[in-house]
Amino acid sequence: MKGLVIKSTGSWYQVMEHDTRQVYEARIRGKFKLIKTRLTNPLAVGDHVEFQLEKDSVAWITKIETRRNYLIRKSVNLSKEAHIIASNIDIACFIYTLKFPETSLGFLDRFLACCEAYNIEPLILMSKMDTLNEDEAEIIRNIEEMYHNIGYETLQVSSYTKLNLDLLQQRLKDRVSVFFGHSGAGKSTLVNAFQPGLNLKTSEISETHLKGKHTTTFAQMHFWDFGGSVIDTPGVREFAMIDVLKEEVQHYFPDIFRKSDECKFYNCLHINEPKCAVLAGLETGEIEETRYSTYLKLMEEADALEQEGF
Repeated sequence: MKGLVIKSTGSWYQVMEHDTRQVYEARIRGKFKLIKTRLTNPLAVGDHVEFQLEKDSVAWITKIETRRNYLIRKSVNLSKEAHIIASNIDIACFIYTLKFPETSLGFLDRFLACCEAYNIEPLILMSKMDTLNEDEAEIIRNIEEMYHNIGYETLQVSSYTKLNLDLLQQRLKDRVSVFFGHSGAGKSTLVNAFQPGLNLKTSEISETHLKGKHTTTFAQMHFWDFGGSVIDTPGVREFAMIDVLKEEVQHYFPDIFRKSDECKFYNCLHINEPKCAVLAGLETGEIEETRYSTYLKLMEEADALEQEGF
């Protein structure tokens, strides 16, 4: 039998059979061959699998079909290991909040680089627009302009005023989507706005740390009445690119990669090489400092993993 993993709690899974859409409680049988890096989870929501039914209608998963793509985060407790957040994604929506909680551009840039690396279409959602004053809204517009110039799409949204939710629904219809962002950024609130019957638990912001409290503790796929699905995930603090070579990192920053054509040396890594067009672009403002800073961090991480033999 073949099915789709729609929920993962770490040890148990829910698998929906393709033809009947019946959902079974499932476990893993055997060891799976994974990508070359260390992963804390062999299965992710969005995986297509083969399974067998045994007594009490428990499904035993025997095979994972090849993943079209996936997104990875660093493991919370094991810095040298990683966790697949979701797989086989059509569009990944990043929930950006200027405040409550504050989202750094570095976090956004890391997400975008991961989307580039794993061939996933990103969409930046400027969320909680109803909470911003005019000065703050202007900051959002400036951020949008910066990312539009790079080639990324943004959309201002509000779950409470329904700002642009009709446009977002058009983008999500009949596609597998996933929402990412910090805890408290409003992922579950946005899902509830599209599908009120789900009643996903939402969180308040901690007044002490101005950060969101975790409410989603496991990944689960929900299906839209208007067609398609969304993978609801726990708040992610940091994305990883653990199976990418150092020389490849610049390919996942379109603005840096375009500028690299003007570098004197074809193998320029844009760190301290002479006549580097990227470093020159950094001086003139053609390359944003926040983008370049994230690029350097990912280069350092890729180099460290290579040194360790990953």
